[in-house]
Amino acid sequence: MAASEAQHNDRSNLSEDTASLDVAELFAFADNARDSGDYDTAETAYRALATNPELELRTEARFRLALMLEQQKRPTDAAVLLRQILDEKPDAARVRLELARMLALMGDLSGAARELRQAQATGLPSEVARLVNIYTSALRSQKPFGASVEIALAPDSNINRATESTTLDTIIAQFDLSEDAQAKSGIGLSLKGQAYARAGIDKRSSLLVRLSADGDLYQEGQFNDISLGLQAGPEMRSGKDRIRPSAGYSYRWYGGTPYADTISAAINIQHPMGNRAQMSFNGSIGYSNNRRNDLQDGETFAAALSYERALSAKAGASLTISGIRQSLKDPGYSTASGAISALVYREFGKTTLVGLLGYGHLEADERLFLFPRRRTDNRYNGSISGTFRQFSYKGFAPLLRVSYERSKSTVELYDYSRVASEIGITRAF
Repeated sequence: MAASEAQHNDRSNLSEDTASLDVAELFAFADNARDSGDYDTAETAYRALATNPELELRTEARFRLALMLEQQKRPTDAAVLLRQILDEKPDAARVRLELARMLALMGDLSGAARELRQAQATGLPSEVARLVNIYTSALRSQKPFGASVEIALAPDSNINRATESTTLDTIIAQFDLSEDAQAKSGIGLSLKGQAYARAGIDKRSSLLVRLSADGDLYQEGQFNDISLGLQAGPEMRSGKDRIRPSAGYSYRWYGGTPYADTISAAINIQHPMGNRAQMSFNGSIGYSNNRRNDLQDGETFAAALSYERALSAKAGASLTISGIRQSLKDPGYSTASGAISALVYREFGKTTLVGLLGYGHLEADERLFLFPRRRTDNRYNGSISGTFRQFSYKGFAPLLRVSYERSKSTVELYDYSRVASEIGITRAF
């Protein structure tokens, strides 16, 4: 009780001391407290200044506080303040560069690179442009370990991506489908998480290990879909390019029982294209062991090429072209597919909206024995999501995502439509 009363009295005394100060004096008071190592007092004063109705004054207070928090090894708290400044002043290039540096310190290298591209999209003053190389180097000052998580409530009109038809045409007869084989709606819990560790090998490379988990959980446990994956490999730099070869293993459960496990090898290459754009290539080869159907065992080859460009300090876009080849034991299950998708993001004050449109085409090598036609799919998908930083708390913010998926197939089992949404929390950066 005595300690609590003392802390209360300290805050009361501080409020009384600062109440009589004008803005200039309060800035000086905060700076002196910071310079003398009294960080708690300095933070209280800066946060008081950050509520000032004058935009420039609260911007300066947040900026000074962010730099102080970074000195205290609190880059996440610093990044929150810098993002608050950019919500009100999206063209503040120096602030965006500092945010890029904070994200790099947090281990979010892709987010840091995106902020740098957006900063340069508006054109940098000469006194700021020289800092770009410094902050680009900060991207190489990589965090040795870290983790992220996303939790969402997920209403879904078709949790098993199944047909709405009650019957299935075959070369033998028309069969009635059980309820479990038909489209099921439900509300699930979507969980996504990732943890990584990084150890230096030499000045230009390090060893990166990633553990990822993805789960969709429903009241009806037969539709639960859970995956775990582990990847490891060197992370290297060649000029401005970043190259990440890796080997991996993943395991998937469906309905509470083993579904498939996969061993794989992959490579990721990121290549800057000027100050505002980046090209990325992902390629992989894997072998899957399907625990429920040996005819679906086999190799998978995948490749994707993406181009991302900052359109302004508040917006950007990307285009991705991808292809997948599955060579499985049964030619009826073997498929070749290609897809193209476009993504656009735009900041509106403290809200970031992301829109996605995609199209994919898939063809099977041969007709499966029971079905009258060879499988050919045309898939269309779209989504819009919003992250609302005005409600952020400790680096997390509410997320709302709505998506639509339509698969038109010559085989009824793969012909479906789906509307899904996610309401949850995610990191704000």
